[in-house]
Amino acid sequence: MKILIVGSGGREHALAWKISQSPRVKQVYIAPGNGGTCHSEKIKNISITDINDLADFAGEKNIYMTVVGPEVPLSNGIVDIFRSKNLKIFGPTKNAAKLESSKDFAKEFMVRNNIPTAKYSTFTDSSMAKLYVLKEQLPIVIKADGLAAGKGVVIAQTIEEAYNAIDDMIGDNKNLLKKVVIEEYLVGEEASFIVMSDGRNIFPLATSQDHKRLKDGDNGPNTGGMGAYSPASLVTPDLHRKIMKEVIIPTIEGMSKEGNIFTGFLYAGIMIGANGSDKWVKTLEFNCRMGDPETQPIMMRINSDFMDVLEHAINGTLDKAEIKWNEKVALGVVLAAYNYPEKPRIGDEITQLPTEKEDIMIFHAGTISSNETLKTNGGRVMCVTALGDSVKKAREKAYNTISKINFEGMQYRKDIGWRAIK
Repeated sequence: MKILIVGSGGREHALAWKISQSPRVKQVYIAPGNGGTCHSEKIKNISITDINDLADFAGEKNIYMTVVGPEVPLSNGIVDIFRSKNLKIFGPTKNAAKLESSKDFAKEFMVRNNIPTAKYSTFTDSSMAKLYVLKEQLPIVIKADGLAAGKGVVIAQTIEEAYNAIDDMIGDNKNLLKKVVIEEYLVGEEASFIVMSDGRNIFPLATSQDHKRLKDGDNGPNTGGMGAYSPASLVTPDLHRKIMKEVIIPTIEGMSKEGNIFTGFLYAGIMIGANGSDKWVKTLEFNCRMGDPETQPIMMRINSDFMDVLEHAINGTLDKAEIKWNEKVALGVVLAAYNYPEKPRIGDEITQLPTEKEDIMIFHAGTISSNETLKTNGGRVMCVTALGDSVKKAREKAYNTISKINFEGMQYRKDIGWRAIK
């Protein structure tokens, strides 16, 4: 069979890598891919990015199934287009993808369906938003309503920071199309909870924990993610059941009741806190796709044919799916370009790239290969991911590999997994 993966990041490289291992898969096409996805016999980059052209390609090449990586094609209706042409595709429809493409929609949905989340209010008028900030406690969370590649969130420590964030996100907003969501700041520890859904059945994947902030110690601006590890030791079996009961199941069932049957990957960013010995969970956000960089360690830990699970997902039989997990910890560290996340520089040559091993993978994202030269081509350049008997050992392998990689302006966190190790 032939598989099409839509996207160009580390998440898509990891998906292509794992799917290509299936003995039943003859070819994996990735659109458009990156400088690392073009060096495998079973993985081929294609330069098509228009979603209508991708549907035509899938039909012409007799693609068995398409898997969508990033959020933008989903919010633009790629699933609707493929389904209208009777093409198999795994992902949510445009309306269902509003869980990610509109934070206001997601918050209203959570309130309607009694899904625990932070107190919030939505504004289209900057002056009203600023008045609201004055009445609330600091720090406070300011979120752009639409898609922002994981960077549309500001945790404002001062009134000035909050006002600047509001001005950046909606300004004077005379057409009232832009919205800003202002939330209470929750104190706790965050975990990534990712499941697959066929619209009726839910199949949880391994837990993970992302590191959103640019700098060590969770300092600096929010990014798309600077590293992740799996499994997240924070999520105990009791908490796993609690998250499924209070967040995931009500979301899938609620979307169905409201006429937006959800198929695809569902990512819930969960804040976990405690009132004495009682643990609580609240939903920070929904993503309608797998997380990046969480996908990389999750794929590293799969010891079975992931195509089996994807087939069950596309055929509505996820209740029959099984997966074998490697008991080892997988940890990934993102190498970012100079000046990421503001205006990352591209075009820096990447040298001294070490050979990958069974327990160490380098998943490319913002790279481009030309004339046998590999260069940076985006903010997050690659994710070095390693398997180890513990978080500490996996981290040692990852950083040892990173010490052999070089490009000008390379930046990365030195403390991925620090909470688990602490």
